[in-house]
Amino acid sequence: PPPAPEGVRPEPLADDDRALAWLTAEHAVLLAVVDTAAATGQERLACQLAWSLEPFFDRRGHWHDALTVQRTALDAARRLAEPALEARGLRGLGRIEGRLGLHHLSLPRLERALELFRRMGDDTGRAHTHRSLGWESEQRGDLPGALRHNQLALALFRALGDRAAQAGVLNSVGWYHALLGDHRQALTHCFEALTMLQDLGDRYGQAATWDSIGYAHQHLGRHPHALLAYRNALTLLRALGAPYTEADILARVGDTHHAMGDEDSARAAWTDALRLLRALDHPDAGRVGARLSGPDGQADVC
Repeated sequence: PPPAPEGVRPEPLADDDRALAWLTAEHAVLLAVVDTAAATGQERLACQLAWSLEPFFDRRGHWHDALTVQRTALDAARRLAEPALEARGLRGLGRIEGRLGLHHLSLPRLERALELFRRMGDDTGRAHTHRSLGWESEQRGDLPGALRHNQLALALFRALGDRAAQAGVLNSVGWYHALLGDHRQALTHCFEALTMLQDLGDRYGQAATWDSIGYAHQHLGRHPHALLAYRNALTLLRALGAPYTEADILARVGDTHHAMGDEDSARAAWTDALRLLRALDHPDAGRVGARLSGPDGQADVC
């Protein structure tokens, strides 16, 4: 952003917790500021604000708000007629459309973003877009494609020397190895990622990686190891305030208890997951609710 106007001073935010508290308190104001910036000819500022809010909206599950600001940002980027901004706007909107299950919209946006980044020689943009396309591939059931996109992202981040991004993608590569059934390879990648993320102090990345480690152990039949890894992930996520990811992991905790024959613990975990997903109005609620469905086909969770 440009320098602050005279008389305006930035408010220091010492750590993640204070930043999250500030964002929560200013949530409605920030939405209005994005709209105001776009409406008063400050297109670049509207884009910067919208993209800066992505991690907050994603972790808190505010996807409908995110959809609104990302549409505003893409419109603003197109008015500026700068390919770099348009590519970033396409990726931002495509990612959130994918979160909401609008894959017929998200996939072509992400593919167009990748093409623009490629033309500009922007390897950082390409790498992040490959990650998003990997997630899209997973949603369509194309797990080899998901792994391939993340391997391409990993190679780009290594060449760029971006250690933080590299650590996150190492976990994604491990996750897709696990989904493809290569659980030992998954653990190798994920433990490498976990060490890097701990060195970097990235708690959210650590939580995602503990989830992947839990999934790999779960499918190797090491259920106590899986539950321990999931517990580590949930402890971190609850401190960070990430209800969707928490729900996703709780569903797997329920699956693990079910595999161990502990139906009471399984139903308790699924019930907690379903409540979180219903509060977010997320389509995954139906998938989790099906695990709890009784003979009449109605999930017995209020």
